[in-house]
Amino acid sequence: MKELICELEETHSLSKENWIRLIEGANQQLAEFLFERARRVQQENYGNKIYIRGLIEFTNYCKNDCYYCGIRKSNPHVTRYRLSEEEILSCCANGYQLGFRTFVLQGGEDGYYTDEKLCHLVKEIKNQFPDCAITLSVGEKSRTTYEQYYAAGADRYLLRHETYDAEHYRMLHPQTLSPKHRQKCLFDLKEIGYQTGSGFMVGSPGQTAEHLAKDMLFLKELHPHMIGIGPFISQKDTPFREETSGTLFQTLYLLGLLRLMIPQVLLPATTALASIASDGRKRGILAGANVVMPNLSPLENRKQYRLYDHKRYTKDEAAEGLELLRAEMKEIGYQVVVDRGDSLVP
Repeated sequence: MKELICELEETHSLSKENWIRLIEGANQQLAEFLFERARRVQQENYGNKIYIRGLIEFTNYCKNDCYYCGIRKSNPHVTRYRLSEEEILSCCANGYQLGFRTFVLQGGEDGYYTDEKLCHLVKEIKNQFPDCAITLSVGEKSRTTYEQYYAAGADRYLLRHETYDAEHYRMLHPQTLSPKHRQKCLFDLKEIGYQTGSGFMVGSPGQTAEHLAKDMLFLKELHPHMIGIGPFISQKDTPFREETSGTLFQTLYLLGLLRLMIPQVLLPATTALASIASDGRKRGILAGANVVMPNLSPLENRKQYRLYDHKRYTKDEAAEGLELLRAEMKEIGYQVVVDRGDSLVP
């Protein structure tokens, strides 16, 4: 197995069969070997810098009914909200003072925010904070819509593919959603010029090592600028309420593999990782991650944007705890920087 890791480090390419072997053969000793190499590769490309993104969860309305998601359309137990443009700009102003130079606007697929409204919002943020990057994460749109957002000033776009395997995708999503369409959206985003982010859940219901191997091969082909992965965590108001959550160990292991596969990728230690372990964020960095996304949303809305249960949304996960984050990163030899933190992936 160590030979496969070294091969991945040297060639950045493995067959599906080798990916399956590497994923199924994970153990603590192998993981430590992997993490050491992942940290070295991360530091060769980005030094000891940790980039922060100000996350603004601006709407929890969604037209979709994904079986794993707590803000799915058919969940009657969600207190729905939408932030106004003024509230979003206030979040940005607060974040800018704290040192954020990237704002991530994330929401459900909410038709209230028309292309016109979102383009106007992006322009306003750019006008007020011209040295900042804007990341959108608002789901599947037409290529024309993506082009409009890009022309308005959006720099990056996050759209996790969730799972590449078509049958597994169908287990997780209603018939109205198509894995091929989602994948096409990602290639459209890259062609338009966005710094593009994809990713998947770890330990989602029905997931196998072969599914994960296909995910890795898809990401190798897409070659995104950012990859966000996190453990599946069940939510009490979804069909998967009784399913077992993904593990910290497997998520960290896959983070390390992703760092070796695409050395220059931006790799977040996600909120979900921090939600299943108090030191999850720190351990994500030590496995090869280099991005953290504290929450800039109003505190009363953070608990309503509940994609999964036990989401970490207060104290040091919140933007107000930035000093705690800086201390936590300094403790393991890293430095939180005031920077847009653009991807080095060409």
